[in-house]
Amino acid sequence: MTAQTEAVPDGGARRREGSPWTGLWAVVGKEMADHLTSARMRILEVLIVLTAAGTVYAAVHNLQETTAEDPFLLLKLFTTGQDPLPSFAGFLGFLIPLIAIALAFDSVNGEFSRRTMSRVLAQPIYRDALLLGKFMAGLCTLALVLAAIWLLIIGAGIVGMGVPPSSEEIGRILWFLLASIFYGGIWLALGMVFSVIFRQPATAAMASIAVWLFFTVFWGILAGLLAQTLRPVETGLPQEIISQAQLGLALTRLSPNTLYSEVMVTLLQPSIRSVGLVLPMQLEGAILGAPLPLHQSLLVVWPQLTGLIAVTILLFALGYVLFQRQEIRA
Repeated sequence: MTAQTEAVPDGGARRREGSPWTGLWAVVGKEMADHLTSARMRILEVLIVLTAAGTVYAAVHNLQETTAEDPFLLLKLFTTGQDPLPSFAGFLGFLIPLIAIALAFDSVNGEFSRRTMSRVLAQPIYRDALLLGKFMAGLCTLALVLAAIWLLIIGAGIVGMGVPPSSEEIGRILWFLLASIFYGGIWLALGMVFSVIFRQPATAAMASIAVWLFFTVFWGILAGLLAQTLRPVETGLPQEIISQAQLGLALTRLSPNTLYSEVMVTLLQPSIRSVGLVLPMQLEGAILGAPLPLHQSLLVVWPQLTGLIAVTILLFALGYVLFQRQEIRA
């Protein structure tokens, strides 16, 4: 048993006996129930189902003429679109951040707005368990929603095309689901960070959306300009051009959107052999168009996968430190 100091409603402190994670699962259960029964989640569910149904219908319509000998026919449900609808994978880059931010922007400051934070912490629940429970509840809710969408798409593909998924396709879809969950975890943790910093939920929501728009719209442009400034092409030598392109690619990978898109493309298109700058001499001996096994595709995007997980952990750690330093008053 460990003794810890915990804030009480009058602004003082007292010592408690027990684990700092006491009450964690109570917080997770309560927050998940709130998420799944809220009007906000109902609106998001309707939006997601309509998006999934529209994109899958368009994909099935385009793939009806495809021969059943294609070993990755089910994966094309995620990557095939029809004008004016993009593919479902293209929609995910916009939908997942919005869902995650909607789940997290008022997770902490909402307790202050309702004047319930000091009451919650007056119970046998530590700050550690409260913040981690809120994050786990948001991540589990996001995972539940995405898993339901994945099952909906797979079921629609089996019914619409009459082709069962192979074990290779199932493995790729599951890894893509895992990457999508941690991609959403980044924006969930970011929303919680702003929820700790700002006491107004509207301000936290606007700050989270502003960061998302910055990385979605502007960061690619800024990365290209920075690469041209830091490594200009002065003499036109191939080495200078390659060096500038590599720097630009490295800078764009500071964006979670780029990491997620590279993972998505590699896992859903087995013929992709690299996500970086590839020279013709590096393709010598390679059978272009031949699909890679799942384990080799994972090796290609393993740095991107670990990057998504690492950013999620770092952002949660930042929010944890900020929350621990906050003063709780009744």
